[in-house]
Amino acid sequence: MLVVMDVSATPRDVEAVCAEIRRLGFTPHAMPGASRTAIGITGNQGPIEAQTIRELAGVLEVIPVTKPYKLVSREVRPDDTVIRLPTGAEIGGKRLSVIAGPCSVETEERSLTIARRVRRAGATIFRGGAYKPRTSPYAFQGLGVRGLEILDLVRAETGLATCTEALDEESLERVAEHCDMIQIGARNMQNFSLLKKAGRAKKPVFLKRGMSATLSEYLQAAEYVLSEGNYQVVLCERGIRTFSDHSRNTFDVGVIPAAKNACHLPILADPSHASGKRYDIIPLARAAVAAGADGLMVEVHDRPEEALSDGAQSILPDQFDQLMLDVARIAEAVGRTV
Repeated sequence: MLVVMDVSATPRDVEAVCAEIRRLGFTPHAMPGASRTAIGITGNQGPIEAQTIRELAGVLEVIPVTKPYKLVSREVRPDDTVIRLPTGAEIGGKRLSVIAGPCSVETEERSLTIARRVRRAGATIFRGGAYKPRTSPYAFQGLGVRGLEILDLVRAETGLATCTEALDEESLERVAEHCDMIQIGARNMQNFSLLKKAGRAKKPVFLKRGMSATLSEYLQAAEYVLSEGNYQVVLCERGIRTFSDHSRNTFDVGVIPAAKNACHLPILADPSHASGKRYDIIPLARAAVAAGADGLMVEVHDRPEEALSDGAQSILPDQFDQLMLDVARIAEAVGRTV
């Protein structure tokens, strides 16, 4: 259920409505918009008797939410959500956000070298895995805490915000201590206990779509984070598993406008994981921006042949420079900037 406040409603009116919702045994989620505040209600197992809420000062209307996901829906918040990081980087809105860096944090020197290059080209957030979920138990698993410390150095020297993946509740606590944004990977999209933990972490969450997830399943995974009180969620299309054998995954460009129609959260595209092939990354990135993505996550490595993970899907710094030029041109054509 959704409580829509009048444009003249005061903060005291909003708090009175939230207090009444809590008195009824439910959880209120106040979401200020451009002109009015909406208050989502969760915790109910069925219809709510809303007469007492309707009669409160400042309430315009009380309406049911028909989607299985509530807080992420456009019904609750018609305005686009913009995520703001402590470094000044923003995700959502008119300006596209680009996250770039190696698949894995390898060494301090290499991380700083790549970070300087991607920052110069226009990236605002640095990615690099400190904890790596690998199909083989014998593959490189990441540097762990040392990798997080290197990410701290990258932020301190370059001013880039940092994003890395948490694999479980223990690593999520460590990632939240060090990084500006917590990534939940495709394999953990339906790890509901981890999503709840991320919702309580009060740090922006970068949630990747599961490789076989429908849009509804994906948005309900995001709902787990919002239902815990964390409304700072960024979606990411990174390719889904199909019958295709010419790429690592199949990039679902159509899910970008579909997600933007259904929910208010920003959505980025990860053409690196979608393709698994260096030559595919720039064309897929162009398509994502043209389709309305709010930005990109791209793997960049200065020596991909020496990369400890996913070198084949990492573009070179010079290619990243070209990608940023291409993205700027397409962004202008669709009314965006970089």
